[in-house]
Amino acid sequence: MGFLLQIKMGEKFKMVKFLRRTSNRYSKLGKGRKKKQKWRKPRGRDNKMREKRKGYPVVVTIGHKKGERLRGIIKNKKPIMIRSIKDFEKLKKNEIAVIGNIGKKKKIELAKKAKDMKIQIHNLNIEKFLKENIKKQKTGKKKSEVSGKKK
Repeated sequence: MGFLLQIKMGEKFKMVKFLRRTSNRYSKLGKGRKKKQKWRKPRGRDNKMREKRKGYPVVVTIGHKKGERLRGIIKNKKPIMIRSIKDFEKLKKNEIAVIGNIGKKKKIELAKKAKDMKIQIHNLNIEKFLKENIKKQKTGKKKSEVSGKKK
């Protein structure tokens, strides 16, 4: 059964994965597609999940929240938002970098700096990102130029 109960093991919690009612049947509701797995409250008159019957997926209720110290923690580290190169210098041992909402040019600079300093960024695969963008810079072609030539 894919539904984990919340178990307190010292300071670690395993959170329940809340799933939509028939998500196991259709790909558009998230069968094999994690991004499509969205919670929707079951509202049907004869819905067994709404009635919280045994053998049906768990419904969101009070008591499933993590402890205060564990909220917002990624890989046992506190996330720090990175918006400039100066922010990398402020990182401590028990903190992890998360890139904020920035443009591509600045993101490339930050990725290069992180690679040099051997800092891991949680929401960016540095190697893959640099490889893709350096290829685009070398070719120097934009989408509009490429599509214009086909006409």
